[in-house]
Amino acid sequence: MKDNFSALAKEYSKYRPAYPNDMVAYILSFVKEKNCALDVATGNGQVAALFSTYFKEIYATDISSKQLEHAVSKDNIFYSRQPAEATDFNDKQFDLITVAQAIHWFDFDVFYKEAYRIMKPEGVIAVMGYGLLQTNSESDKIISRFYHDIVGPYWDAERRYLDENYKTIPFPFNEIYTDRNFVNTFTWDFEQLAGYLQTWSAVQHYKEEKGKNSFSLIEEELKISWENSDKQVTFPLLLRIGKL
Repeated sequence: MKDNFSALAKEYSKYRPAYPNDMVAYILSFVKEKNCALDVATGNGQVAALFSTYFKEIYATDISSKQLEHAVSKDNIFYSRQPAEATDFNDKQFDLITVAQAIHWFDFDVFYKEAYRIMKPEGVIAVMGYGLLQTNSESDKIISRFYHDIVGPYWDAERRYLDENYKTIPFPFNEIYTDRNFVNTFTWDFEQLAGYLQTWSAVQHYKEEKGKNSFSLIEEELKISWENSDKQVTFPLLLRIGKL
Protein backbone atom coordinates (compact mmCIF):
# COMPACT_ATOMS: atom_id res chain seq x y z
CA MET A 1 0.00 0.00 0.00
CA LYS A 2 1.28 3.46 -0.91
CA ASP A 3 1.67 6.03 1.85
CA ASN A 4 0.61 9.30 0.24
CA PHE A 5 -0.63 10.99 3.38
CA SER A 6 1.97 10.91 6.17
CA ALA A 7 3.31 14.31 5.16
CA LEU A 8 -0.18 15.79 5.51
CA ALA A 9 -1.36 13.99 8.63
CA LYS A 10 -2.30 17.18 10.49
CA GLU A 11 -4.16 18.65 7.50
CA TYR A 12 -5.80 15.32 6.78
CA SER A 13 -7.28 15.16 10.30
CA LYS A 14 -8.48 18.76 10.05
CA TYR A 15 -9.94 18.96 6.56
CA ARG A 16 -11.07 15.52 5.42
CA PRO A 17 -14.87 15.06 5.59
CA ALA A 18 -16.49 12.56 7.94
CA TYR A 19 -19.32 10.13 7.16
CA PRO A 20 -22.97 10.74 8.12
CA ASN A 21 -24.81 8.98 10.90
CA ASP A 22 -27.45 7.53 8.58
CA MET A 23 -24.76 5.67 6.64
CA VAL A 24 -23.26 4.33 9.88
CA ALA A 25 -26.71 3.19 11.03
CA TYR A 26 -27.36 1.47 7.72
CA ILE A 27 -24.11 -0.52 7.93
CA LEU A 28 -24.82 -1.46 11.54
CA SER A 29 -28.23 -2.82 10.58
CA PHE A 30 -26.48 -5.81 8.96
CA VAL A 31 -24.16 -6.54 11.91
CA LYS A 32 -25.55 -9.15 14.33
CA GLU A 33 -23.02 -8.87 17.16
CA LYS A 34 -21.27 -5.67 18.16
CA ASN A 35 -18.35 -6.86 20.23
CA CYS A 36 -15.28 -6.20 18.13
CA ALA A 37 -14.72 -4.15 14.96
CA LEU A 38 -11.70 -3.24 12.87
CA ASP A 39 -11.13 -0.06 10.86
CA VAL A 40 -8.40 -0.67 8.28
CA ALA A 41 -6.24 2.22 7.00
CA THR A 42 -7.89 4.33 9.67
CA GLY A 43 -5.95 7.53 8.95
CA ASN A 44 -7.09 10.02 11.56
CA GLY A 45 -9.47 7.53 13.14
CA GLN A 46 -12.65 9.34 12.15
CA VAL A 47 -14.49 6.16 11.11
CA ALA A 48 -13.23 4.22 14.12
CA ALA A 49 -14.62 7.00 16.32
CA LEU A 50 -18.02 6.88 14.58
CA PHE A 51 -18.40 3.17 15.26
CA SER A 52 -16.85 3.22 18.74
CA THR A 53 -20.20 4.17 20.28
CA TYR A 54 -21.71 0.86 19.15
CA PHE A 55 -18.91 -1.67 19.77
CA LYS A 56 -17.20 -2.83 22.94
CA GLU A 57 -13.82 -2.68 21.20
CA ILE A 58 -12.57 -1.02 18.04
CA TYR A 59 -9.18 -1.84 16.57
CA ALA A 60 -7.78 0.55 13.98
CA THR A 61 -4.68 0.14 11.83
CA ASP A 62 -2.67 2.30 9.48
CA ILE A 63 0.79 2.17 7.91
CA SER A 64 1.44 5.81 8.77
CA SER A 65 2.67 6.57 12.27
CA LYS A 66 2.12 10.27 11.52
CA GLN A 67 -1.55 9.65 10.83
CA LEU A 68 -1.93 7.64 14.02
CA GLU A 69 -0.35 10.45 16.03
CA HIS A 70 -3.28 12.66 14.99
CA ALA A 71 -5.98 10.01 15.43
CA VAL A 72 -9.08 10.49 17.56
CA SER A 73 -8.59 9.21 21.10
CA LYS A 74 -11.28 7.00 22.66
CA ASP A 75 -11.03 4.55 25.55
CA ASN A 76 -12.25 1.63 23.45
CA ILE A 77 -10.21 2.35 20.29
CA PHE A 78 -6.90 0.55 20.04
CA TYR A 79 -4.55 1.80 17.32
CA SER A 80 -1.62 -0.05 15.80
CA ARG A 81 0.74 0.46 12.89
CA GLN A 82 0.10 -2.45 10.55
CA PRO A 83 -0.43 -2.97 6.83
CA ALA A 84 -3.92 -3.93 5.72
CA GLU A 85 -2.70 -7.10 4.07
CA ALA A 86 -0.84 -8.63 7.03
CA THR A 87 -2.12 -8.12 10.58
CA ASP A 88 -1.45 -9.78 13.92
CA PHE A 89 -5.13 -10.23 14.80
CA ASN A 90 -6.69 -13.56 15.71
CA ASP A 91 -8.65 -15.74 13.34
CA LYS A 92 -12.37 -14.98 13.32
CA GLN A 93 -11.98 -11.95 15.60
CA PHE A 94 -14.15 -9.24 14.06
CA ASP A 95 -17.89 -8.68 13.72
CA LEU A 96 -17.28 -5.78 11.34
CA ILE A 97 -14.40 -4.63 9.15
CA THR A 98 -14.53 -1.14 7.65
CA VAL A 99 -12.31 0.42 5.00
CA ALA A 100 -12.95 4.08 4.24
CA GLN A 101 -11.46 5.89 1.24
CA ALA A 102 -8.54 3.45 1.12
CA ILE A 103 -9.43 0.12 -0.51
CA HIS A 104 -8.10 1.32 -3.87
CA TRP A 105 -4.56 1.42 -2.42
CA PHE A 106 -4.59 -2.22 -1.27
CA ASP A 107 -3.28 -5.39 -2.84
CA PHE A 108 -6.79 -6.72 -3.28
CA ASP A 109 -6.08 -10.45 -3.32
CA VAL A 110 -3.83 -10.39 -0.26
CA PHE A 111 -6.09 -8.10 1.73
CA TYR A 112 -9.23 -10.09 1.01
CA LYS A 113 -7.49 -13.29 2.07
CA GLU A 114 -6.61 -11.58 5.35
CA ALA A 115 -10.16 -10.28 5.75
CA TYR A 116 -11.50 -13.81 5.36
CA ARG A 117 -9.12 -14.97 8.08
CA ILE A 118 -9.99 -12.37 10.71
CA MET A 119 -13.74 -11.95 10.11
CA LYS A 120 -16.22 -13.94 12.13
CA PRO A 121 -18.42 -16.36 10.11
CA GLU A 122 -21.35 -13.94 10.45
CA GLY A 123 -19.15 -10.87 10.11
CA VAL A 124 -19.65 -7.97 7.73
CA ILE A 125 -17.21 -5.94 5.63
CA ALA A 126 -18.10 -2.40 4.60
CA VAL A 127 -16.07 -0.53 1.99
CA MET A 128 -16.79 3.19 2.09
CA GLY A 129 -15.63 6.22 0.16
CA TYR A 130 -16.65 9.46 -1.47
CA GLY A 131 -16.44 10.84 -4.97
CA LEU A 132 -15.59 14.28 -6.31
CA LEU A 133 -17.30 17.00 -4.30
CA GLN A 134 -20.12 19.03 -5.80
CA THR A 135 -20.66 22.70 -5.01
CA ASN A 136 -22.19 25.56 -7.00
CA SER A 137 -22.01 25.69 -10.80
CA GLU A 138 -19.23 28.31 -11.03
CA SER A 139 -17.01 26.75 -8.38
CA ASP A 140 -17.63 23.29 -9.86
CA LYS A 141 -16.20 24.42 -13.19
CA ILE A 142 -13.03 25.64 -11.51
CA ILE A 143 -12.66 22.55 -9.32
CA SER A 144 -13.28 20.26 -12.30
CA ARG A 145 -10.53 22.01 -14.28
CA PHE A 146 -8.24 21.67 -11.28
CA TYR A 147 -9.08 17.98 -10.84
CA HIS A 148 -8.89 16.91 -14.48
CA ASP A 149 -6.53 19.33 -16.23
CA ILE A 150 -4.11 20.79 -13.70
CA VAL A 151 -3.44 17.90 -11.32
CA GLY A 152 -5.11 15.24 -13.46
CA PRO A 153 -1.81 13.80 -14.77
CA TYR A 154 -0.53 13.48 -11.20
CA TRP A 155 -3.20 11.16 -9.83
CA ASP A 156 -2.05 7.63 -9.04
CA ALA A 157 -3.53 4.99 -11.32
CA GLU A 158 -5.55 3.62 -8.40
CA ARG A 159 -7.64 6.80 -8.33
CA ARG A 160 -9.74 5.44 -11.18
CA TYR A 161 -11.48 3.09 -8.76
CA LEU A 162 -12.96 6.10 -6.99
CA ASP A 163 -13.93 7.72 -10.28
CA GLU A 164 -15.72 4.46 -11.06
CA ASN A 165 -17.57 4.66 -7.72
CA TYR A 166 -15.83 1.50 -6.42
CA LYS A 167 -18.02 -0.52 -8.78
CA THR A 168 -14.99 -2.04 -10.52
CA ILE A 169 -13.01 -3.16 -7.48
CA PRO A 170 -12.84 -6.90 -6.84
CA PHE A 171 -15.30 -7.78 -4.09
CA PRO A 172 -15.24 -11.52 -3.33
CA PHE A 173 -18.07 -11.56 -0.80
CA ASN A 174 -21.77 -12.30 -0.68
CA GLU A 175 -22.73 -8.76 -1.46
CA ILE A 176 -25.62 -6.98 0.17
CA TYR A 177 -27.03 -4.81 -2.58
CA THR A 178 -28.63 -1.52 -1.78
CA ASP A 179 -30.46 1.16 -3.71
CA ARG A 180 -29.69 3.75 -1.04
CA ASN A 181 -27.76 6.77 -2.30
CA PHE A 182 -25.95 8.40 0.56
CA VAL A 183 -24.55 11.92 0.44
CA ASN A 184 -22.89 14.20 2.95
CA THR A 185 -23.47 17.95 2.85
CA PHE A 186 -21.50 20.67 4.62
CA THR A 187 -21.32 24.44 4.77
CA TRP A 188 -17.64 25.33 4.34
CA ASP A 189 -15.80 28.60 4.50
CA PHE A 190 -13.06 29.10 1.94
CA GLU A 191 -10.33 27.94 4.32
CA GLN A 192 -12.05 24.57 4.70
CA LEU A 193 -12.53 24.18 0.96
CA ALA A 194 -8.93 25.17 0.18
CA GLY A 195 -7.60 22.95 2.95
CA TYR A 196 -9.50 19.93 1.69
CA LEU A 197 -8.44 20.38 -1.94
CA GLN A 198 -4.81 20.61 -0.90
CA THR A 199 -4.98 17.21 0.83
CA TRP A 200 -5.43 15.54 -2.56
CA SER A 201 -2.56 13.16 -3.28
CA ALA A 202 -2.27 14.53 -6.83
CA VAL A 203 -1.64 18.01 -5.40
CA GLN A 204 1.25 16.59 -3.40
CA HIS A 205 2.68 14.75 -6.41
CA TYR A 206 2.51 17.97 -8.45
CA LYS A 207 4.36 19.83 -5.71
CA GLU A 208 7.03 17.15 -5.47
CA GLU A 209 7.70 17.32 -9.21
CA LYS A 210 7.34 21.05 -9.87
CA GLY A 211 8.27 22.50 -6.49
CA LYS A 212 5.17 24.67 -6.24
CA ASN A 213 1.60 24.45 -5.05
CA SER A 214 -0.83 23.80 -7.90
CA PHE A 215 -3.69 25.21 -5.85
CA SER A 216 -2.26 28.71 -6.32
CA LEU A 217 -3.25 28.45 -10.00
CA ILE A 218 -6.95 28.54 -9.11
CA GLU A 219 -6.97 30.08 -5.65
CA GLU A 220 -8.06 33.64 -6.42
CA GLU A 221 -10.63 32.65 -9.03
CA LEU A 222 -12.09 29.99 -6.75
CA LYS A 223 -12.20 32.34 -3.77
CA ILE A 224 -14.25 34.90 -5.69
CA SER A 225 -16.75 32.28 -6.85
CA TRP A 226 -16.94 30.84 -3.34
CA GLU A 227 -17.65 34.14 -1.61
CA ASN A 228 -20.50 34.72 -4.06
CA SER A 229 -22.06 31.30 -3.46
CA ASP A 230 -24.08 29.52 -0.75
CA LYS A 231 -20.86 27.73 0.37
CA GLN A 232 -22.56 24.34 0.24
CA VAL A 233 -20.46 21.22 -0.40
CA THR A 234 -21.92 17.81 -1.20
CA PHE A 235 -20.00 14.56 -1.36
CA PRO A 236 -21.59 11.57 -3.13
CA LEU A 237 -20.81 8.59 -0.93
CA LEU A 238 -19.71 5.13 -2.05
CA LEU A 239 -20.63 1.95 -0.22
CA ARG A 240 -20.29 -1.78 -0.73
CA ILE A 241 -21.26 -4.26 1.97
CA GLY A 242 -20.58 -7.98 2.03
CA LYS A 243 -20.43 -11.14 4.10
CA LEU A 244 -18.28 -14.25 3.85
